[in-house]
Amino acid sequence: MIFLAPLIAVAQMAAPAPSTADAAFTRIWQAEWAWRTAERLADDDPRAVSPHLPDVSAAAHARRAAKWRGVMAQLDRLDATALSPEQRTNYQVYRAQIAALLDDERFREWEKPLNGDSAFWGDLQFAARGNFANGEKDYRAYLSQLADIPRYLDQQTANMRAGLARGFTPPAVVMQGRDAPVAAIAEAANPEATVYYEPFAKIPASVPDRAALQAAARKVIADGVIPAHRQLLAFLRTTYFPGMRQELGASSYPDGAAYYRSRIRAFTTLDLSPDQVHAIGLAEVAKIRAEMERAKADAGFTGDLPAFLTFLRTDPRFYAKTPEALLQEAAWEAKRFDGMAAKWFGRLPRARFAIKPVPAAIAPFYTAGRGGPGGYLVNTYDLPSRPLFQLPPLTLHESAPGHAMQISLASENKDLPVFRRQSYISAYGEGWALYCERLGDEMGFYQTPYERFGMLSYQMWRAVRLVVDTGVHAKGWTRPQALAFLRNNTALSEREVTTEVDRYIGWPGQALSYYLGQLAIQRARAKAEKALGPKFDIRAFHDTVLSLGSVPLPVLDARIDRFVAEGGPSPYQEED
Repeated sequence: MIFLAPLIAVAQMAAPAPSTADAAFTRIWQAEWAWRTAERLADDDPRAVSPHLPDVSAAAHARRAAKWRGVMAQLDRLDATALSPEQRTNYQVYRAQIAALLDDERFREWEKPLNGDSAFWGDLQFAARGNFANGEKDYRAYLSQLADIPRYLDQQTANMRAGLARGFTPPAVVMQGRDAPVAAIAEAANPEATVYYEPFAKIPASVPDRAALQAAARKVIADGVIPAHRQLLAFLRTTYFPGMRQELGASSYPDGAAYYRSRIRAFTTLDLSPDQVHAIGLAEVAKIRAEMERAKADAGFTGDLPAFLTFLRTDPRFYAKTPEALLQEAAWEAKRFDGMAAKWFGRLPRARFAIKPVPAAIAPFYTAGRGGPGGYLVNTYDLPSRPLFQLPPLTLHESAPGHAMQISLASENKDLPVFRRQSYISAYGEGWALYCERLGDEMGFYQTPYERFGMLSYQMWRAVRLVVDTGVHAKGWTRPQALAFLRNNTALSEREVTTEVDRYIGWPGQALSYYLGQLAIQRARAKAEKALGPKFDIRAFHDTVLSLGSVPLPVLDARIDRFVAEGGPSPYQEED
């Protein structure tokens, strides 16, 4: 999963002049993107530190809803059939973006800016761990951003009050202890003890006015940031957390059935019903369970599957003794992929990534790992819940060729419009990362039967999500029922089982994106392999998928149809 996003035309001949429809579409998206940037919802250079936080007030959301309704009306009036093939793809991606933004506004998703997995204050604290690559400019911009935090937290508090008033909150059971990162700031002994001061503690001596910047940071944190967090913490503990809803399912929200259907669309880019998703999940769980039985036999284990799961969860050989050992093993797994990459991929990103531990303040409630551009976070909290046999698939998913590689390739692809370079569609991104776990089997990445079982356990984990998410949010499942289904079908530790189920309960629909996305990529590959026969080149296929950036699954299908029709070329063959 990411912590936090490109179609390249095959240039066989000089590009024709833009059509009238192409030019009209370009005007629409460029004007909206400029407005979106002015609203601080996007940035032409996401690596730079923004001096401001976005306006998240109710008035701002009303303004945005009106804007995007107008943009959608413009798109509706455009003759999409008159667009060039490249612009038609851009149109499909952009229209899906606007539709998802409008869905969020329609259901006032902004009145619930937190869940069992993440919250708006976590986003603020992650920003403090940026690389500040632009030197003094970034530090001064960050000082301005820190000064903006009290206003931002006040607006988010008002949003939560509005959600609380209509019963639109996360379920209380999944939020226990989730205020710890807020408390860490509110109760800090001094500004230097907060995460917000970390960038200033690390200012290189070569930066001019280093001491003045540090003094300014201490002042703004002491005078504004810490008091604002104290106020937020008091609201959470005295008003919000005590008033949160007890019901688990999204279907019990106001207009709940339509709301949950909107979350399925947003995260999967498919118009599927909960019943359809649930049925897919049950079928895939049965298939993977049969594979797990065979893998258990390959490991020489003679007991039944529940006994094997208990063995994997309890035998000390499968667990690192120190946080450093777990990080070193993750680094080794990532480096092993480097030696295999050229056989499976033609284009690799220029950007590199670091491997770091999950910050201590959030580690107890965080997933086993998370990756993205520049970083692969490994959770070293509670080592007996972090099995080494699951580290290889986790690494392929979160680092390369998964998130760290896919998102970097997208951001480096200057042939794409900016709204595609910086977009992240969960069904595509998570589907690709999960596909990479399964690809590891073909690559020979898994060195023992236990590691291969770890991959299958991770596959099962994502298939189970289709059953659990729809079970909870559309079929009335209880939390113990969801916990048991995940526990009985995977080798995840009890901590991971609990963390994951609470994440699904608090974040309706997000968990559906992974397996449905992987299935779409696998179907597209099978179609291309069958149609192209001996002409099929796995490197060209992977490069074509990755050249898209992050797109709705129907757009991926259409691009692979074109890949087949053209004879399976690499999108980069002209450059190569």
